[in-house]
Amino acid sequence: MRILIAALVSFAVSAIAGKLLIPILRRMKAGQSIKEDGPTWHMSKQGTPTMGGLMFILGILVAIVLIGWPDIARGDFRAVFVFCFALVFGVIGYLDDYEKVKKHENTGLTAGPKFLLQLAAAIAFTALLRHFGYLAPHLYIPFANVTVELPWMLYMVFAAFVMVGTVNAVNITDGVDGLSSSVTLPVAAFFSAVAWYWSIPDLGIFGGALFGGLCAFLLYNHYPAKVFMGDTGSLFLGGAVCGLAFAFDMPLILILVGIVYIAETLSDIIQVVYFKATHGKRIFRMAPLHHHFEMGGWSEKKVVAVFALVSLAFCAVAFLGVLNRYPG
Repeated sequence: MRILIAALVSFAVSAIAGKLLIPILRRMKAGQSIKEDGPTWHMSKQGTPTMGGLMFILGILVAIVLIGWPDIARGDFRAVFVFCFALVFGVIGYLDDYEKVKKHENTGLTAGPKFLLQLAAAIAFTALLRHFGYLAPHLYIPFANVTVELPWMLYMVFAAFVMVGTVNAVNITDGVDGLSSSVTLPVAAFFSAVAWYWSIPDLGIFGGALFGGLCAFLLYNHYPAKVFMGDTGSLFLGGAVCGLAFAFDMPLILILVGIVYIAETLSDIIQVVYFKATHGKRIFRMAPLHHHFEMGGWSEKKVVAVFALVSLAFCAVAFLGVLNRYPG
């Protein structure tokens, strides 16, 4: 019940915040700059307000504090840690968005400082979970219901790689109106469901709040979008998704629940490598993957619907794969 209430609170706060935030962003002229090498029809989106992710970040925070306070008062800080971890990435994204708005270009923070900040956040979060006993240096393998022990240093390297990779994969997925939000909704539902099944209320509240906040954001972000989440929102989402996976102590589940993020990122990597290796040839019409389908004639709505259904299907499979993680 508290998971549902958290979703409703987050939805209400995010929806109200959106009503207030969008006019402010317009007055600030915080418009998105569109990449010139993207689909030509995306240029019509130039100037759409960005940094809209602030609305669901606020909604999630309010829901966690209000509905999750009994857990926090008992000393269970997992949801707080996940939120703070995601918020660090959200702040990095905000700085990136601010630079883009200030320069009126689609380039923000340089890659080096951005990567170092993300890496520091990942290491700090892993160390924090370990210190409070929420994380052990082993990998749980879904379906097999076995764990593989790793040395802590190796686990830390693995965790940092997965966290930074996941966050940036979610960021890459945010390229079509409503896409990143719609793909992440089943992921939020998955974590809420396993938290309910395993009776882990604090993480369930976070999952529910994430689900409600994204539903509210889609009121403004569905095609044609009135606002974009920006790197503020997409990096926060990436942090929330991988933060939950590690807080549940099952990071390998990201392979299933994050299948769309992975496909988007791989399409980008494959395109670049193949282009350089063949001196100008391409495998995809355009990368990342959502642009490939757009260039093939799919509407933005169809891309979002299909990608969200793929995410939903893989999240359902993932749920079956982790039912024996803890006794129900």
